[in-house]
Amino acid sequence: MGVMGIFQEIKRGLAEGRIPSAFPDAVGPDEYGLVFVGGELSIPSLVEAYTRGFFPWTGEHPIPWFSPDPRLVLFPENFRPTRRFRRTLRRGRFAIRFDTDFGGVIRACAAIPRAGQCGAWITDNMIAAYTQLHHLGIAHSVETCDASGRLCGGLYGLTFGRAFFGESMFSRSADASKLGLWGLCRFLAKEGFHFIDCQQVTAHLMRLGAVPVRRSEYLERLARALAFDSLHRKWSDIASVE
Repeated sequence: MGVMGIFQEIKRGLAEGRIPSAFPDAVGPDEYGLVFVGGELSIPSLVEAYTRGFFPWTGEHPIPWFSPDPRLVLFPENFRPTRRFRRTLRRGRFAIRFDTDFGGVIRACAAIPRAGQCGAWITDNMIAAYTQLHHLGIAHSVETCDASGRLCGGLYGLTFGRAFFGESMFSRSADASKLGLWGLCRFLAKEGFHFIDCQQVTAHLMRLGAVPVRRSEYLERLARALAFDSLHRKWSDIASVE
């Protein structure tokens, strides 16, 4: 069965009840955005969660699943470069690549602590699960590399339909992660993607053009994006930044 077949089979199985829901008692979200606690980071549960509008906060058991309200989204065509970023872009010091080092990107992101959380939130079981999704063409990475090929920044996330679900970013050089996000926006806009789900409201991403939307609006936009076919294949074969 091909990659698209796996995704469609999980969707059909959940809809028809042949695949039991991983979140039968999910309610809410509560005032903090918490929807469910427990479950596993299996492929079916992750597909179900993201396509229902929530995501795992960490891989630590019991796993908390969140659907914040408001939800931060970035429409690819609305990326807003800062003045310093424009200078970085003109210098042309970095190259942008897609799906050439997913493992390097997710491990670099795992080394960066999330605000308000002790230790790494990207746990070993998360790395294993999202690497599986990468092999299925569902999870993708964007790499920013210098002239020597050294990985200087990047990000990773998932795709379902015409929505990209951003998970984490990292940077080892000034503006390297922003450059990766800019490249991703250029590619997604060209491919007709509706939005990038940035999950949490942050001042940093809002300065780059992301906007908060109510959860009800997010779910409506998600449903429309999921009506389209997914680009579930290796993006290094098709992605480019012009």
